[in-house]
Amino acid sequence: MSASEHSARPVALLARPGAARERLKEAVLAAGGALVLEEDPGVLDPAALRALGPAMVLVALEPAVEDALERLAPALDAPQLELMFEEAELAARREGWDAQRWTRHLAAKLHGHDQVLPPGQEEEALPLPEPGMPERPDERHADAPLQFHVDEAVLHVDEVPADTLYVPPANLDRSEVLTFEELMAMAPSRPEPASGPVLPPELPPLADAAAPAGAAPAPGSFHSWSLVEDDAYIAPAPAPTAAPAMDDTQLQGDADAVGTPGLGTLSLVELESEAAAAAQGAVLLLAGIGGPDAVRRLLGALPDDYPLPVLVQMRLDGGRYANLVKQMARVTPLPVALAEAGQALEGGNVYVLQDGVGVIQQAGGLRFADASAPALQALPVERSAVVMLSGADPSLVPEALEFAGRGGWVAGQSGDGCYDPEAASQLAVAGHPAGPPEYLAGELVQRSFG
Repeated sequence: MSASEHSARPVALLARPGAARERLKEAVLAAGGALVLEEDPGVLDPAALRALGPAMVLVALEPAVEDALERLAPALDAPQLELMFEEAELAARREGWDAQRWTRHLAAKLHGHDQVLPPGQEEEALPLPEPGMPERPDERHADAPLQFHVDEAVLHVDEVPADTLYVPPANLDRSEVLTFEELMAMAPSRPEPASGPVLPPELPPLADAAAPAGAAPAPGSFHSWSLVEDDAYIAPAPAPTAAPAMDDTQLQGDADAVGTPGLGTLSLVELESEAAAAAQGAVLLLAGIGGPDAVRRLLGALPDDYPLPVLVQMRLDGGRYANLVKQMARVTPLPVALAEAGQALEGGNVYVLQDGVGVIQQAGGLRFADASAPALQALPVERSAVVMLSGADPSLVPEALEFAGRGGWVAGQSGDGCYDPEAASQLAVAGHPAGPPEYLAGELVQRSFG
């Protein structure tokens, strides 16, 4: 057995027989994985999967294996397993350059590196900057004793350029040069200070108390000092004015309305309704091809007490959103449900947006509605976030940038390990944060969003 085969990570492939299974098998072997199991999930025994002990399980998703995955869930939830899901229909169609690119991404996950470029185009590792100022030459011996510097000066004394002011004697013996401690011992001692208290200097004499009133003070006397100018202006005290009387109608109007210059008058009921609507935000995850794995990794990194509702908007062929709900419920501690029109959004829940369901903002907060209400436009910018993952629709990038221009937080998945980074890369080019799904989840947790 070669060293490469010995170090290859064991991989279990769960897929029904067919073109998708053959393509995934070829990709695992080309990526350097050791294929220890190749079986149909419908007939696989969970005990057999545990006995093999693979490091990664690659699952080809299709409707026919959903029930089998439910049965294998206890074995797939093992902490040492790394799960990777791929749609069987996409895997069967993948050929040529597309298949090679997917194989490189699979190899990066198997071996734990970020190099996904073709051979010969690898990026050279750049040195990472370190915090703080660079070390200066005079700091290298900052803690050295003084004798070190004296000895160093003696060694380099012949290298110092000479001048005409001082010419050393020709018969100077370098061995007779005294050290700093010897020179300090030969120095005369400092005279002792005189004993007795130190008195302050005498003040100038005070003005004669018998001097006539109005007489000029003697030169140097502090009697001429003043903190207030004699000719300073004194403002007259304002005359009290009586407040205009208001009748009962005006008092009642002021109690029922609050006026703001330039904004008109709003009733207290309207202000409370707008405050309640602005108090709720949400996180919108936009994904597409290759998105199930990215969404799974991000949701799996969120804590069970995450306060905001999370919306997952991802187009699926055939509208199998119920299956997506079951897949995401396995990886996140948060409740996962399918969004339905008329339902109010609740914090700490994950909602999968199906076709024909959007989001609107009402007095009570955010609520699901029909498809004529895009989710991104309904989110309050100061309390919400938009994250574009693999396969997100590039046509939504202008709306996301406009959302960020109004103060919202927008981020995207980085290109490393991202199957379709087109939309997310446009956000990174515009200067917005980018990173793997786990990093984006950490940013969402750290930010309070109002």
